[in-house]
Amino acid sequence: MRASRILDRPDTPINWRVFSKLIPYLLEFKARIAIALFCLVLAKAANIGLPFILKHIVDDLDAATTQAIAVPVALVLAYGVVRLINTLLGEIRDTLFGRVTERAMRRLGLEVFQHLHKLDLGFHLERRTGGLSRDIDRGTSGISFLMRFMVFNIVPTFLEIAVVIIIFFMAYDPWFALITMISIGLYVAFSVVATEKRTKYVKEAALADSNSNTKAIDSLLNYETVKYFNNEQFEANRYDDALHKWEQARRSNRLSLFALNGGQAFIISAGMTAMMMLAAFSVHSGEMSLGDFVLINTFMMQMFIPLNFLGFVYREIRGSLANIERMFELLDTPPKIVNNDNSTTLNLSSGNIEFDNVTFGYDDKRPILKGISFTVPAGKKVAVVGDSGAGKSTLVKLLFRFYDIDSGDIRLDGQSISSVTQESLRQEIAIVPQDTVLFNDTIFNNVSYGRPDASEDEIYLAIEMAHLKTFIESLPDGYQTTVGERGLKLSGGEKQRIAIARAILKQAPIMLFDEATSSLDSHSEKSILEAMAQLANQHTSLVIAHRLSTIVDADNIVVLSQGQVVEQGTHDDLLMQKGFYRKLWDIQQETYKE
Repeated sequence: MRASRILDRPDTPINWRVFSKLIPYLLEFKARIAIALFCLVLAKAANIGLPFILKHIVDDLDAATTQAIAVPVALVLAYGVVRLINTLLGEIRDTLFGRVTERAMRRLGLEVFQHLHKLDLGFHLERRTGGLSRDIDRGTSGISFLMRFMVFNIVPTFLEIAVVIIIFFMAYDPWFALITMISIGLYVAFSVVATEKRTKYVKEAALADSNSNTKAIDSLLNYETVKYFNNEQFEANRYDDALHKWEQARRSNRLSLFALNGGQAFIISAGMTAMMMLAAFSVHSGEMSLGDFVLINTFMMQMFIPLNFLGFVYREIRGSLANIERMFELLDTPPKIVNNDNSTTLNLSSGNIEFDNVTFGYDDKRPILKGISFTVPAGKKVAVVGDSGAGKSTLVKLLFRFYDIDSGDIRLDGQSISSVTQESLRQEIAIVPQDTVLFNDTIFNNVSYGRPDASEDEIYLAIEMAHLKTFIESLPDGYQTTVGERGLKLSGGEKQRIAIARAILKQAPIMLFDEATSSLDSHSEKSILEAMAQLANQHTSLVIAHRLSTIVDADNIVVLSQGQVVEQGTHDDLLMQKGFYRKLWDIQQETYKE
């Protein structure tokens, strides 16, 4: 993939500016955020108040008096009420902010999806579908984790620690505050350093996960090819090799996690022991009450319990930031084909197509088209033929503006396709591609994809014109028959007829046929040629053909060889010239005879 992959670089520093990029997606519900943060503050205030209530309960119960039991009972009830309020406030906070997070995930996910469709064909030819889908999934999930733990766990925990240290310093021996600061400081420093060192194992595991998923999806998408070449074991070995690397990365990850958790446990134990020893001596000397001992112990547990997950949370936050940054990296990948600032809407009156001295190459080292010039008059049928690699199908990609030409111009009714919007350009062109890929849906829905707002009658008419009706009605499920992944349940000819029906339904003034009958038998080919002839009377047609017998009725035939136009004319004229076209014709006729 052209865009740099963060997961491919384990030592890449995290870009904390991701937070600033997320803010616009979170501000849609300002009121909800404000209420959620208010609940957070109240919950933390209640959490800090709980140890004080416990202190007074213990002191009152410890007092050797004959006072009524009402005071400690009231304190116990108050403790229960405050704890309930603390829990309810947390639930309200999570519920309110959950809507914010989910909407941000939805908006960002949709934006990435739309942006991927805007990227040029070259990007999608180089992409790794499995890894890309994992990147998007991990990125959107990372938003949820980042918001939940960073906003409602880490930041509030450190605020609570700061308040507790102030309380220790003001109300008790300063050594309590000092031990707390040292313990927390050592704990955080160790967690960060250890997590930084083990981050590469986490990223290597994520990369191995993406690679294994990519290999699995690629293999399953090419199921037939695997079967054709009897390579099931080869694919299994490749997948197992990817899983072996994943297993090794996970093992290293697990061992480093053991070291992290062990070090954290030691620091927590040492800090808690030092605090309890100091508190116990203070109680024994009379400087503190038993309730103060309970208060200090409770505060330490309240601080260290959330910090016990600091290594995990810090690592996950790092991972979430990396995954979210990967999503933003996708969003920052600029499409090579963009509408100009002054682009206008294509306005077709007749449908005349003109290739004017067009030069193009997928890279500078290998030119494909070298000064191609020809015209497809409005309402006429023009065919392009030539040897393999002559650039025939490239003309279709350029007409759809999947790539920009290097020089020359392509015009529709005198309007350069580079000066009109891509949406309006593609709206006016229907195509029957050489390799028809269908959605894993019903035949009816695959045909209706040509124009989703078409009526059922229009869809049935397009199916009938493509000579699909008899075939569909012979199926057990009829029009509701599912075609399978990429249309694998259908033959090549059946898929091409669905593509023809889809193109007919689009009702575009310009029709492109890229080897549209290459997968048809002779009977079906005759039927489709009749349908194409009917369409040609109402549309401007550009036909890319390998089988010359399918274009003998073309108004003009353009012959390409090595990226250049070598001949033009009708079928009869070209045969009389006894040039390149005549050689192709004779070769094919001889093949048919054999």
